[in-house]
Amino acid sequence: MSYDDSYISMDIMEQTPQESPTSLWKQISTIRQTALEAYRRKPISHWILLALSSVAMLVAFPASSILSRVYYDNGGKSKWIISWVSVVGWPIPALLLFPMYFLSEIRPTPLNWKLIISYIVLGFLSAADNLMYAYAYAYLPASTASLLASSSLVFSVLFGYLLAKNQVNASILNAVFIITAAVVMIGLDSNSDRYGGITDRQYILGFVWDILGSALHGLIFALSELVFIKLLDRKSFHVVLEQQVMVSFFGFLFTTLGVLLNNDFQNMKSEAASFVGGTSSYLLVLIWSAISFQLGVLGGTAVLFLSSTILAGVLNAVRVPITSIGAVIFLKDPMSGFKILSLVITFWGFSSYIYGSSSTSKSS
Repeated sequence: MSYDDSYISMDIMEQTPQESPTSLWKQISTIRQTALEAYRRKPISHWILLALSSVAMLVAFPASSILSRVYYDNGGKSKWIISWVSVVGWPIPALLLFPMYFLSEIRPTPLNWKLIISYIVLGFLSAADNLMYAYAYAYLPASTASLLASSSLVFSVLFGYLLAKNQVNASILNAVFIITAAVVMIGLDSNSDRYGGITDRQYILGFVWDILGSALHGLIFALSELVFIKLLDRKSFHVVLEQQVMVSFFGFLFTTLGVLLNNDFQNMKSEAASFVGGTSSYLLVLIWSAISFQLGVLGGTAVLFLSSTILAGVLNAVRVPITSIGAVIFLKDPMSGFKILSLVITFWGFSSYIYGSSSTSKSS
């Protein structure tokens, strides 16, 4: 889950072809001085927390994606179980939230019916989103699923413009077209990265569910932003944590209901017995999937609050190749020339979006 926050931008002076090396060195010195002043304005604890949050994003999210694929590679079959694992760790952010109430003067945000209904709706959408991604990882290599999931940026821009009235400029539109082209490129190269035993229908379903999940993720992003704009008159770290806890909790309730109706809890014992490595390996995969997913979300939330959406965009761009490379190393995912090109184009698209967001921040 991502949340809109204030943008932090850096002014970069325009350079003409006639500028001397001395002028260029002066610009570099100015940028370095600006960065140093920004560093000195914050306590060292701020930068330590920001560094830890960034590492959490770059490690936990790729680990969660790879573990989802490990579950299916080693005998797991249930889509409901792997989506349930994504939200069963909802108490983890709560463990950080409750001490804030007791150790400081922070008070819980008062609940009203509009806020409760918003959390219920977002929880239901999150449960549906996790289920769609579970189907995607069941039928697609982790590297391919990760690249397709980057299209959530396209839908975040679209729904953010339609619902939250976010500004859109040429660079952001360019990012939308570039990432869309990368997704199309993966589709055209579908025969090179298919696992054995995956039928044409299953591969297409995985592709479709991944795109639909990305679209729903973009909608969740915009609706979460609306909750802050319309229903919450303050934006602080504990308020963001409260929203994460509540949305994950309701997502957990909806997903648990799905697992019960599908009788997947009863099937977990037999699934664990047939799992490669036995019951212990089965439980370790599920437990670490739950922990890594929540740590990734928590890290992303902290980065948005401590820094900016621009830094979050940079880290999102970096974690796509990390996931793909990790899948190639640990899961022996096929990596064709088309997929490598798609990876480069996706990174280019994220860079264009980051530049466009920075420009929008300056104008506002």
